[in-house]
Amino acid sequence: MHARRAIVFRRMGRVAVYLILIAATLVCIFPFLWMVSTAFKTMAEVYRIPPTFIPRKPTLENFSKGWGYADFTTFTKNTIFVALTATLGTVLSSSFVGYGFARFRSRLSGLLETVLLGTMILPVQITLIPQYLLFHKLGWIDTYWPLIVPSWLGGGAFNIFLFIQFFKTLPKELDEAATIDGASSFQVYTQIMLPTVRPVLLAVTVMSLVYHWRDFFLPLVYLNSMNKYTISIGLQFFQSAYGNVRIGMMMAVSLLALLPVLVIFAFAQRYFIQGIKLSGLKS
Repeated sequence: MHARRAIVFRRMGRVAVYLILIAATLVCIFPFLWMVSTAFKTMAEVYRIPPTFIPRKPTLENFSKGWGYADFTTFTKNTIFVALTATLGTVLSSSFVGYGFARFRSRLSGLLETVLLGTMILPVQITLIPQYLLFHKLGWIDTYWPLIVPSWLGGGAFNIFLFIQFFKTLPKELDEAATIDGASSFQVYTQIMLPTVRPVLLAVTVMSLVYHWRDFFLPLVYLNSMNKYTISIGLQFFQSAYGNVRIGMMMAVSLLALLPVLVIFAFAQRYFIQGIKLSGLKS
């Protein structure tokens, strides 16, 4: 009897947890669903009271007109260039540095790793001023260099940490066997290590692509010319100029800007999760 009650209570508790999770999911996803709905509404229906969730007369006019009100084609091209170039630099440099930390040990290795991990707790705003002054001296303000070059100089402490932890799990016999066969350290890195760490490579690639695609803060600081804006700055410009009166268009162009991130997440969701799991690997 007690066993049956325990089973019933356990099932009821599980159902309650599922109901709470479903309710929380609906609350979180509702703004996105409302954005999608508004993107297909006419101007009259956007301001209709009481509001309607499902458009009565769906229209694609908001997408075509909204895209044409600002030069979103140029903004998208700029974002693709910055995101791909920075992501390539992130993957190559962070894997190279992680390989060095994991395979070439010295007396200062522990200290350097501690300093590296310490930089992860520093907010971007703390290093912004010295970085801005440096890039200003180099004449890089209003160029893409401040958005790309740092990715080629390490790729970020978190990404390096992922590679370090993953490289440490690989047996050193791989390196020794390749060295005996006459391979250099760089050949070991490119021909043996990189193919072996394919899961973390994909995880870092996906996370870096999403980060650079939606990055707003750094382009806002370093870019001044409209023809160099990324899509996140372009959306802010559109909102300031037209968003308050053309809400349907604002939602339509926001949905188009978000679409690549949704596609990446849909096809590479497991690599996001894998990136989180990899960060907990034991050394």
